[in-house]
Amino acid sequence: MLDLTYTAPKPKIISGAKHDWELVIGMEVHAQVSSRAKLFSGASTAFGAEPNSNVAFVDAAMPGMLPVINEFCVEQAVRTGLGLKAQINLFSAFDRKNYFYPDLPQGYQISQLYHPIVGEGEVLVELGEGVARRVRIERIHLEQDAGKSIHDMDPNMSFVDLNRTGVALMEIVSRPDIRGPEEAAAYLAKLRQIMLYLGTCDGNMQNGNMRADVNVSVCLPGAYERFRETGDFGHLGTRCEIKNMNSMRFIQQAIEYEARRQIAIVEAGGKIDQETRLYDPDKGETRSMRSKEEAHDYRYFPDPDLLPVEIEQAWVDDIKARLPELPDEKKARFIKDFGLTDYDASVLTADVESAAYFEEVARGRDGKTAANWVINELFGRLKKEDHGIADAPVTPAQLGGIIDLIGRGDISGKIAKDLFEIVYTEGGDPAQIVEARGMRQVTDTGAIEAAVDQVIAENPAQVEKAKANPKLAGWFVGQVMKVTGGKANPAAVNQIVAAKLGL
Repeated sequence: MLDLTYTAPKPKIISGAKHDWELVIGMEVHAQVSSRAKLFSGASTAFGAEPNSNVAFVDAAMPGMLPVINEFCVEQAVRTGLGLKAQINLFSAFDRKNYFYPDLPQGYQISQLYHPIVGEGEVLVELGEGVARRVRIERIHLEQDAGKSIHDMDPNMSFVDLNRTGVALMEIVSRPDIRGPEEAAAYLAKLRQIMLYLGTCDGNMQNGNMRADVNVSVCLPGAYERFRETGDFGHLGTRCEIKNMNSMRFIQQAIEYEARRQIAIVEAGGKIDQETRLYDPDKGETRSMRSKEEAHDYRYFPDPDLLPVEIEQAWVDDIKARLPELPDEKKARFIKDFGLTDYDASVLTADVESAAYFEEVARGRDGKTAANWVINELFGRLKKEDHGIADAPVTPAQLGGIIDLIGRGDISGKIAKDLFEIVYTEGGDPAQIVEARGMRQVTDTGAIEAAVDQVIAENPAQVEKAKANPKLAGWFVGQVMKVTGGKANPAAVNQIVAAKLGL
């Protein structure tokens, strides 16, 4: 079972000219469903295609074309809901959200307002060992994406690329439970991690496959607790929405700026206008985009071209039974089964590939040793070269082979690092490399004793110093290791040096 004994972190306090203020943040995350076809057509979702090449008649809103629901997209939304421990609604329906924009050919977006596919859930956002924020999920609904307007190809006109039009999105709406910029970034990172484990979204923020609208408000200390007790939003300040954020770093910067902007207005006696804003990373500030619309502004009504979606509990149960082990459960198991620290388990479960790599290395071996080699040697080298685990030139079997050689006493820790470098750059079987290059550790006590005698005979002054101060015996150990090319067994060297010096 997963141990959820975490302490909630304190909210971030921002000092204004007159008062201390607390942040209240909610997020609407738009995650592109990992599917080869769009939500209501069979057009491809491949990224980077020629403009307007992945467009079916339905996407282009040609007269008489009717949408047909993609069952796999529905399944992906259900998988995501189950991964967030959310309620799955057996009845859901699609609505038309009416607004005009050049890259929205229909003049409306098909979404889910009244009956979303997924109801309430939660995400545990860890912010340090034993510290986590529990963020409630209000809903997840399916909707189609719009196209893309392109303004930099001609000074006098704009162009429209409809490739993204109709691509399936999951909009994951949180409650206003996030209390600081760092928590907001950590929440988004946790959502991304869960969906990557589930395979429901590729999490590519650079391509726009995962982006967030961030709602920010400020309140006096204690107001948020009254909101949680009563559910009355009147206790909170007026919120502003920062639209289309696709960078963890920029999200934190935008929240910090927006909070201070609101505090300055309120403390000066002004009023916060509820509006949608954009963040300018070059200037480090948010700017007004438009007044914030309410649901009635979009004139929602049930889509007459689509029947309600009715699914069976048995189908949901089958999807649940096939879910992979999720990050929180995997981390708890790594701590329990391999004796890892909270930090090491977090690093190793950060993504599916890293966790799988570690498990293969650790199979049948000491978990802590395997973790040290994977994190410190392999991950450290990959990070230095700006590579990911998929680019690792050392296989789990090769790294496991190095650990086995250490365990059998065939090589020392120092030799192992030299061996790792050879395997990393040249490849090959670790055991064969050790034999071919004469890297095997010297365990013959006679040979080690001869090396110790040589060092002692060559350094009589150092011998007297070591007898007066036993801590200096380490110098002799180092010299013996140097004489033997680092191949002598360190434990045997220490023992023989101490005996020879009478320590």
